[in-house]
Amino acid sequence: MMRVLLFVGTNIAVLVLLNIVLFIVQSVFHVRLGNYSGLLLMAAVMGMGGSFISLAMSKWIAKRTTGAQVITQPRNESERWLLDTVKSEAQKAGIGMPEVAVYDAPDMNAFATGMSRNNALVAVSTGLLQSMDRNQVQAVLGHEITHVANGDMVTMGLIQGVLNTFVIFLARIIGTVVDNALSGNRNSESSSGGFFYFIIVMVLQVALGFLASMVVMWFSRWREFRADAGGARLGGRDNMISALQRLAGNQGETALPKAIQAFGISGEGGISRLFMSHPPIEERIAALRAAA
Repeated sequence: MMRVLLFVGTNIAVLVLLNIVLFIVQSVFHVRLGNYSGLLLMAAVMGMGGSFISLAMSKWIAKRTTGAQVITQPRNESERWLLDTVKSEAQKAGIGMPEVAVYDAPDMNAFATGMSRNNALVAVSTGLLQSMDRNQVQAVLGHEITHVANGDMVTMGLIQGVLNTFVIFLARIIGTVVDNALSGNRNSESSSGGFFYFIIVMVLQVALGFLASMVVMWFSRWREFRADAGGARLGGRDNMISALQRLAGNQGETALPKAIQAFGISGEGGISRLFMSHPPIEERIAALRAAA
């Protein structure tokens, strides 16, 4: 489970930082956005900018939060096989060779992230390498390579950027209305508002962002089915099904940091379906069998 929450969490942090900077600039220099088109432009710059800054940072953050060690020179036969398998599948998928890394964790998981198809990172846990046979691992790697080949992270960036734009825009529109109503329209001439306006906007952005995350999670679930199909093509349908069945016993036991849990292959459970980054494994297996 490791691509979405890393991205979304970083995205939220960047947005908060950008908002604080903007409020400071507005207060110090008395900058005002006097019309909706100006506000929408500012929201688009902040929203899309925050999203793609998150995307650009995704590999670095993934390495830092998991402690993933990139394999530059294979130290043993297992690492050599891992590199060769990723290289072979990347060539079949028509993408550049991604960085390959291993991180120390007991759970069975793997993830891929990166700015583009030719600048990606594929990482697997030690738990996955120890608990699955090579046919299963090959299918899991095919699943992750397919995420990269499909450009899922870039598409996620675009979706998140558009949603960010409307979250920022609507939060400020609603915030202005609420602030004016509570202050008796004393702030109606100022679109920058004061400290209370800042608090209202921050609360609204969190609330609206929570709703927007449902759209992001829907896309995340949909792309898992596509990645499973790609894993079946690259690693064998039976191997992909076998790997998912093996992962079924791993549900609820992920050791990934919360910020990047949605980026892994194993998915998540115990959450309302609207906020699940991965479909239930039973549905994924059923989709593979139906496609066959």
